[in-house]
Amino acid sequence: MSAASEALAARVPDAQAKTAFGQTTAHVPLSGWSEAARYVHDDLGCTQFDWLGVEDAGRPGAAGQRHAVLLHVIDPATRDGVLLRTELGPDDALPSVAALWAGAAWHEREAVEMFGITLADGRPAHLLLPDSFSGHPLRKDFVLASRVVRPWPGRLEPGEDGTSSPSRRRAAPPGVPDPSWGPRYEGDRTEDDRG
Repeated sequence: MSAASEALAARVPDAQAKTAFGQTTAHVPLSGWSEAARYVHDDLGCTQFDWLGVEDAGRPGAAGQRHAVLLHVIDPATRDGVLLRTELGPDDALPSVAALWAGAAWHEREAVEMFGITLADGRPAHLLLPDSFSGHPLRKDFVLASRVVRPWPGRLEPGEDGTSSPSRRRAAPPGVPDPSWGPRYEGDRTEDDRG
């Protein structure tokens, strides 16, 4: 373990940090997120913001209930990176790190809009989606309308062509709705167009 990993683990209670190949990865509790970010910025010199991302860490039946937030920053002098990771529950709010890295503000706004997480300092205005949009399109439980309107144009799976029986029960990938959801596609023309 490097000195940076040891110092970060000692500074933030319950942090688990390790370093390999110039990359320190630290899993920190949500309560230590701000302290870990400030330590990485001020004491370790990681002043270059790289990215902030979110992962829907919920199980298929509980999608959108748990999110993992990842922050990657770099020390410009050594080019060593630090990856901070924390987890949010459905009622947790993420403290903003935009005061330390201005570039994080855009990424945080995107995370709020696309995953439905909450920022501790309030909900920012829409960034990518129109105000009338409902839902969070990067969550596992978001139904993709394009999968409902038009069937998959690729090759049919066994059992879908009506001539053979499936060898196993097919599980729908994320974003594919239940067959009973919404209108069904019947071709390029509607009944009115057919005359």
